[in-house]
Amino acid sequence: MTELMIKHKQLLLILLWMAIALMLRFANLDLKPLWTDEFSTLVFSLGNSFRGVPVDRAIDLPTLLQPLQFRPDAGIADVLNHLLLESNHPPVYFMLAHWWMRLCGPTQDSIVWIGRSLPALLGAISVPAIYLLGKFAFNSRLVGQCAAAMMAVSPYGIYLAQEARHYTLGILLVIASLFCLTLAAKKLQQRAPLPIWAALLWIVVNCLGIASHYFFVLTLCAEAIALIAVIWLQFNQKLATSNNQPPNIWQFQIIWRLLAVALGTLAGGLVWLPIFLSNKYGSELTNWLVSGDRTFLDLIAPIFQACAGWITVVSLLPVESPNLAVVAGSAIGMTIFLLWALPILFVAQKNSLKTPNNRLGNVIFGGFVLGAIFLFFSFAYILGIDLTRGPRYNFVYFPGAILLLGVILAFIFNTPKVKSQWFNLRAVEISGKRAVMLILAMGFVSGITVNSNLGYRKYYKPDLLIPIIREVSKVPVLIATTQNTHVEIGELMGIGLEWERSSATDFVADVTDVRKKGSAADFVADVTDVRKKEEVKALESPRFLLVKQRRDAPEIVTGILDRTLSQLERPLDLWLVNFRTPVNLASQKCQLESREFPAVDGYEYQVYHCSS
Repeated sequence: MTELMIKHKQLLLILLWMAIALMLRFANLDLKPLWTDEFSTLVFSLGNSFRGVPVDRAIDLPTLLQPLQFRPDAGIADVLNHLLLESNHPPVYFMLAHWWMRLCGPTQDSIVWIGRSLPALLGAISVPAIYLLGKFAFNSRLVGQCAAAMMAVSPYGIYLAQEARHYTLGILLVIASLFCLTLAAKKLQQRAPLPIWAALLWIVVNCLGIASHYFFVLTLCAEAIALIAVIWLQFNQKLATSNNQPPNIWQFQIIWRLLAVALGTLAGGLVWLPIFLSNKYGSELTNWLVSGDRTFLDLIAPIFQACAGWITVVSLLPVESPNLAVVAGSAIGMTIFLLWALPILFVAQKNSLKTPNNRLGNVIFGGFVLGAIFLFFSFAYILGIDLTRGPRYNFVYFPGAILLLGVILAFIFNTPKVKSQWFNLRAVEISGKRAVMLILAMGFVSGITVNSNLGYRKYYKPDLLIPIIREVSKVPVLIATTQNTHVEIGELMGIGLEWERSSATDFVADVTDVRKKGSAADFVADVTDVRKKEEVKALESPRFLLVKQRRDAPEIVTGILDRTLSQLERPLDLWLVNFRTPVNLASQKCQLESREFPAVDGYEYQVYHCSS
């Protein structure tokens, strides 16, 4: 086979993985309800502010959702102003998303799909990016193809790509930074300095990474650990070098350019330090990561949470299905798959480490991934900040893990027969190519699980709360919560947007029924009836109340709630959702509903029936 034919075959394979990646990431893109962090992305990317939402008084649904309105006159200055004043994130992704919003011109109906489409697209682009990195790092097209295929179907990658957040941009920048790290390691192996263009590129990529997500600093620290490992092995002559001569890593140009990259990156990162430290929302928005009492469960939780995240890089069946039988079957299926796959992966990894051509790459990416894991556990057990609680933060080393999987899968692919065996039990033998296909097939099925909302489901589930409200309340509704940051506004926005979407679904169902009518007179009469229904629904949309949380003065909170209730017509149903202040509503003739209702993730709620 000629070189040209090989290149065409490689290109066709990459296009195939890209097509699979696009399909898995864009399928059902707006199926899941938005959650609070996604509302932050959309509002700030539109150049809007949460501060325009009134507090301490009842508001209607359009007012609550006003920050989601597209404003053609909003610019980058608005994005920066509102983001840096109201959030704790750096601006690069939000600026990119703003341009994307202006390009697409979102409406209320398309805002969810458009907001998530940019991360989905960036997630698909990571497929050819990881191919190029794998090919370069291991001098192997097969490693690149295996890594690209794994990136395309990874359920964890699909989960991040279907979030209106900045993680897929972070993944692309991690891949770019790892490319520079690999080049630096290869130059060390050749006893040559890093080219100036590469040093400048590395600095720019690292600065963009920090300006996209502050946790990119963990990527840089893990890269430093990996580079130290490479230098140590080179210094002790445990890595092959050009002409088999011991490297002079302390040569002025070599060490100076690496230090220049470190200093340039440090300078670019320090730019954001005053903004980060002065942001009053930082601790309030990340308090959930801080460990509480150091109980036994607190000590073991990071280990189990980390393991769960690692498993979902390859496998995630519908273990979050509402059907218990499906959950049990999925758990059994995943267990069987892992019991079969882990011995094969472990043996392949062990043999891959013995392959001279893979040694440098394994040191780089093995050191990188292990360094990142070490940092995560150090944060959990030393600083009391458990980053494993948020699996999305694994994006800082996810590309490295995918690349190591690519190396392992490439080794399995080239092995005629592989065995899966635990201890002295009977071995299960299969061809290497078929084993790789089965692992990728599991990833594909797992990807469908994620985009079907049966895995990595959102923590906030307003789509489950809305039917309960509609079923219980046959009178006007007031939904109230206490507000501390824009997170609570996002919680109510989730309810409001889901109410609007469910109303639109009901309207489509009504119109569909009308179109089935035979005569024109019946059609006109029923259309009029549908319009009347919509007018009633508009009047019956709930009102919302955000009461500013005053922990040192709870009587003010309850006073505002009492005042608001006294201004609204009765009968009225009051739904207290994530309301963090105790209330006594006897004076308002509001009686707590005695029935028990099902729990809804993200929303603790009570309903009071208020009479006249």
